[in-house]
Amino acid sequence: MTRRRVVLVSPYALSVFGGVQEQALSMSRELARRDYEVDLVAPDSRDTRDYDTPATVHRFGRLLSLPANGSRAPLTLSPMAGRQLADLVVRRAPDVVHLHEPFAPLLGWSALRAHVAPTVGTFHRSGNGPATVLTGPLLRRLASHLDVTVAVSPAAAATMGRAADVTPEVLFNGFEVERFVEFARVVPTTPTVLVVGRLEERKGVAIAIEAVRQHNARGAERWRLVVLGDGPERTRLKALAGLDGDCQFVGAPSDDEKRAWMRRASVIVAPALRGESFGLVLLESMASEVPLVASDIVGYREAAGGHAVLVAPGDPHALEVGIEVALRHDRQDLDAAREHASRWSMHHLVDEYEQRYVQARHRYERAR
Repeated sequence: MTRRRVVLVSPYALSVFGGVQEQALSMSRELARRDYEVDLVAPDSRDTRDYDTPATVHRFGRLLSLPANGSRAPLTLSPMAGRQLADLVVRRAPDVVHLHEPFAPLLGWSALRAHVAPTVGTFHRSGNGPATVLTGPLLRRLASHLDVTVAVSPAAAATMGRAADVTPEVLFNGFEVERFVEFARVVPTTPTVLVVGRLEERKGVAIAIEAVRQHNARGAERWRLVVLGDGPERTRLKALAGLDGDCQFVGAPSDDEKRAWMRRASVIVAPALRGESFGLVLLESMASEVPLVASDIVGYREAAGGHAVLVAPGDPHALEVGIEVALRHDRQDLDAAREHASRWSMHHLVDEYEQRYVQARHRYERAR
């Protein structure tokens, strides 16, 4: 029997920590477990590191960091990279091409225009901006080459509906639940607050620093803050923390390092201010069996499902109080949270995508 083939595309470099990249890697592992031949494509031709996936990894194009949705997107604007992906699709003749963020420049555009294989697009981004307004005609042309469209949240679906006149089906971000208990659970003797994510203003890491420093200034039992990630705000955030030995900046983690740190935290906080279409880090925290405090924003509220302490965004005092509440958790709370998180398993998500792959093939063949 001929093995099924998928070309899976992330427009963002695997060499830079990010949710879309993690989603693509996780999906590549689950598809490989189902005996698919997977080609995983991303930018950054200079990236030579090995990734935890049995997929064949291709890196095309020079890496650039461009502003996008209050963040910095690690993508490529190389037309050659787009042609390399299109050529790969022709050579591999996959059963389906699966593009994450298919409208993000520039990697997937040539493959979209050529449309020589059934194509599925998954939209992650939410929020409006001048880029989506000004590029509407281009996005609508690209959308015409997608056989199936999916969004990870209602907010992401609404964004693409306005920008490209498409109506994506809402699924969810998935993750490999079982991987988050592979490391031993170690409860630290000093309460340890962990922040995971890109160091950029909208992620609210400054609020976590202020909350921990305010708490420690009161003379109560001291908390330790561990910041796991990197980004353009690193210098400013380290200056905000000053010489406070209770604030530790670890840098961008590998996947193993991230999961190990999560199992060693007393509380995980997600203090983002805005711009989160779905809070995957919340579900990862629940799967790690660690109490969680998160900003009460749309993307996080949906993911939390009543299993996190939600606090007003941008308010260090509210975050401090939320951490105090979370530290008083009980085992039943953690068990219920982990059960909630398991609803977003990658296994379940790929079950759903396999159905959409069949739909894409049928629609593609009817249009030929």
